[in-house]
Amino acid sequence: MTVTGVQVAGAHTARLPLRASLGGWIGLAPFLLFALAFMLLPAGVLLVGAFQDARGGFTLVNLLHLFRPNILHSYLLTIEVSLVTATGGALLGFLLAYAVTLGGLAPGVRNFLVTFSGVASNFAGVPLAFAFIATLGRVGLVTTLMKTLFGISLYDSGFNLYSFWGLSFTYLYFQLPLMVLIITPALDGMRKEWREACENLGASHLQYWRHVALPILMPSLLSSVILLFGNAFGAYATAYALTGGFINLVPIQIGAQIRGDVLHDPNLGYALAMGMVVVMTLSILAYTSLQRRAARFTRT
Repeated sequence: MTVTGVQVAGAHTARLPLRASLGGWIGLAPFLLFALAFMLLPAGVLLVGAFQDARGGFTLVNLLHLFRPNILHSYLLTIEVSLVTATGGALLGFLLAYAVTLGGLAPGVRNFLVTFSGVASNFAGVPLAFAFIATLGRVGLVTTLMKTLFGISLYDSGFNLYSFWGLSFTYLYFQLPLMVLIITPALDGMRKEWREACENLGASHLQYWRHVALPILMPSLLSSVILLFGNAFGAYATAYALTGGFINLVPIQIGAQIRGDVLHDPNLGYALAMGMVVVMTLSILAYTSLQRRAARFTRT
């Protein structure tokens, strides 16, 4: 081969990574445009609007208004709902996932549960609120049947679907299946050799879970709780459709400030949204860190 041939071959080889790189960027372009249009630009609008007044001038008043008692209460109430539903969904979802992965149930049960969880975890908003109102509302199907057949009035007994606990119970409908989907791969990663080694050393079932299984699963469990917390913290349509804004959650406050007729202060709504972005960012960072620790035990 001549020197010219070697140069041409080398130039052709150098163009291949460049073409592959351009092809990769072209394939990534739709995602980048989507992220720019629906994530970066809205976040930028929130950031700018949080520091503007009604005339467009710079101000810090919106951030100072976040420390009003009613706004602080809305943040605390939203955090309480998120913590309750994240903890309850994580506990019940873990037990369900354990039953179908390590509990020895038939494979068909697992397939049904995973399929149902994939559907139920995305069933939220107005349809979910309507489903619960039609089922457990004051004239809902279950409420009427309980009163007609057994003489039990749920609402006279203290139950109220339109209260804090009623809203939390509704949130569990999509929190619990989401936990099943998240924790099932972690349970599948539990190796039989670990249990066999513990049994050979004379450890009991409780000791295995206390000293081996739970420490290994703890990062996955904590990261799942954080993800469920963020999922509930940003929910808006379900709470608004179910309670009509009676429960003062932060997303409902934002909607009232941005498009409300009475509490119309868009810039304060932007500041409230920025506060939610900060909480969600901290949740995502904690989730990512714990997922990295959990990945060490699932590598093959």
